[in-house]
Amino acid sequence: MKYILVTGGVISGVGKGVIASSFGTLLKSCGLGVTSIKIDPYINIDAGTFSPYEHGEVFVLDDGAEVDLDLGNYERFLDITLHRDNNITTGKIYKLVIEKERTGEYLGKTVQVVPHITDAIQEWVERVAETPVQGTTKPQVCIVELGGTIGDIEGMPFVEAFRQFQFRVKRENFCVAHVSLVPLPKATGEPKTKPTQSSVRELRGFGLSPDLIVCRSEKPIGLEVKEKISNFCHVGPDQVICIHDLNSIYHVPLLMEQNCVIEFLNERLQLNIDMNKRTKCLQQWRDLARRTETVRRDVNIAIVGKYTKFTDSYASVVKALQHAALASNRRLNLVFIESCQLEVTTLQKEPSKYHKEWQKLCESDGILVPGGFGSRGMEGKIRACQWARENRKPLLGICLGLQAAVIEFARNKLGLKDANTTEIDPEAGNALVIDMPEHHTGQLGGTMRLGKRTTIFSDSPSIIKHLYGNPKSIEERHRHRYEVNPKYVPQLEQHGMIFVGTDIDKKRMEIIELGDHPYFVATQYHPEYLSRPLKPSPPFLGLILASVGKLNTYIQRGCRLSPRQLSDASSEEEDTVVADILKGIKISKTNGITNGCGGGSSTSISDTEGACGGVNGLTMNGGASSDASV
Repeated sequence: MKYILVTGGVISGVGKGVIASSFGTLLKSCGLGVTSIKIDPYINIDAGTFSPYEHGEVFVLDDGAEVDLDLGNYERFLDITLHRDNNITTGKIYKLVIEKERTGEYLGKTVQVVPHITDAIQEWVERVAETPVQGTTKPQVCIVELGGTIGDIEGMPFVEAFRQFQFRVKRENFCVAHVSLVPLPKATGEPKTKPTQSSVRELRGFGLSPDLIVCRSEKPIGLEVKEKISNFCHVGPDQVICIHDLNSIYHVPLLMEQNCVIEFLNERLQLNIDMNKRTKCLQQWRDLARRTETVRRDVNIAIVGKYTKFTDSYASVVKALQHAALASNRRLNLVFIESCQLEVTTLQKEPSKYHKEWQKLCESDGILVPGGFGSRGMEGKIRACQWARENRKPLLGICLGLQAAVIEFARNKLGLKDANTTEIDPEAGNALVIDMPEHHTGQLGGTMRLGKRTTIFSDSPSIIKHLYGNPKSIEERHRHRYEVNPKYVPQLEQHGMIFVGTDIDKKRMEIIELGDHPYFVATQYHPEYLSRPLKPSPPFLGLILASVGKLNTYIQRGCRLSPRQLSDASSEEEDTVVADILKGIKISKTNGITNGCGGGSSTSISDTEGACGGVNGLTMNGGASSDASV
């Protein structure tokens, strides 16, 4: 087993997660099995009880683990399935050691940070590194990201553990990549290397010498700066990698490849990669990166949420929208709307904000109402659902978004004006949404309905079922404490709200759909967690296609995108562009457009000369992020 430890210096949030994911992408593209571990030095057992404003969204794994959002990056980049033990926290380690002490496993010895805590960390890493994350094959390389920055007091036991670990696994099996910020003060106009020098000096003082220094900067930095960092940080110039802010995070692996990272890791870790095949390694990523640059037509999606001041609160939702938008050959423009600003109380207190937010909502092409907890902003979400329903605006609701849509429908179509959720009003006269007693024990951490669960489709016609490829059932990840009250389901269905998906016992409602609406779909599960750049989530793909008026055509073609849909041209140019595409692209049974509802199958246009720039080498079941920076 080979290990790559990724550490950070100067500031947190410098991009270690994307850098770690990019290391894995490079190695996996060369045929190696890769797994990832994220270490969070906080004392919490997991991320489940965090406010989204603390560390961003809580990502949920198949096994129900609530983990740091960086594990979402790993899964999306590497297309692997991680487990709860792939996220290590100080709380987990101390809990493990204390439990061992209570059962007498230390034979009455004094339990200390060294060696007991550090040994537990090393044993955990070795055990998890051997766990398969794709099929049954054991990984060959483990990427370990140490959260925070070097010098943080809470991270010291982990730094000491890896100082020991490098000797435990031998030098040829362990290397360190240190990610550091190179600031560019406006006052001087030149990059400053002193912060990087200081963080590397501190890292070396703890007994870890970086093999690679990844310098994050706002703009590209020159050879002179690289040589200065090399000189003062005791590494070769080729071991200083500069990653500046990019239009898309999918450019990062390509930039690292250009800096000969594959060759360095191959030699340093004795990976035995066949370098003659290297040109084929990252072709899909090159296509993704190229497509982010060539898309010209926009789609405007409004996210009506409770935590919009911090975009990482909806990281997976944003990524899933980007995957679907690029699969539809559209550039995603996101509009974040704070749901409480849509409420009547805001009209009374701050009318200008109220009208401004409603204008944003009205001008959007589609609306997404994501999950959340608590009463704040709920009425705003309900009003957004009402406006989308009455004005036939495409809408996708997720988790709390489904509950808001059900409450709105009950109030305005069934006439149940006191319809509500017991989360907000435990004494509601008509409790359309109720808590699940077996998952609501009064202890918040890890007590929700979590992880991958099966959803059974009904036999009734359904847009969302078509988007998934007409299966009898699907599996998606969940994270909720409340559910639709089943006793109201018959009334709701009589008035046109169809529950097209339920759990295996047909007691819990999973998917709703309005039959007389272009696209009004809501899910109790979180489809964003399983969206991948090359496999966009079907509900998100449906939202984007409905927002640009292409959903009906897509379904009529058997869930395949036509050349006209792939075109970037305006309507008056489309006929010419389609003719050019058909001349330049040969669509075959094996490499051409194939049935791939929801991106589950390969839906592509072969990469041939003569294809127009926007579709050359397009793989239509993929997408890429449009982040302004790493």
